[in-house]
Amino acid sequence: MESKAPPPHDLTLAAARFAALGSEQRLHVLRILVRAGPAGLAIGTLGGRSGITGSTLTHHVKLLVAAGLVQQQRQGRSIICAAVAHGAVHDLSRFLLTECCADSDVPCPDHTHD
Repeated sequence: MESKAPPPHDLTLAAARFAALGSEQRLHVLRILVRAGPAGLAIGTLGGRSGITGSTLTHHVKLLVAAGLVQQQRQGRSIICAAVAHGAVHDLSRFLLTECCADSDVPCPDHTHD
């Protein structure tokens, strides 16, 4: 069975997102925001929950925003961070699993194709 390579844009986007998730601190921040739901958290609350504050938190959030995994919005004096990752993380999983076992004679027991 011949495998069809994903388009280069998909590879670039997936690589950028995986790179953003390649830090324990950024992954921790994203998990906190996913748990918070669509309303997100004020940056101060996010810092308190994550144990990451100041310029370090700003740096990590900036990278997550650039990867399209988090969005920021000003509400009055607060900056609210929210995960937009639900679809993006699902897309990353699909990116990895779409061709699961495509070159194998034995079907993958843990994955069914959509």
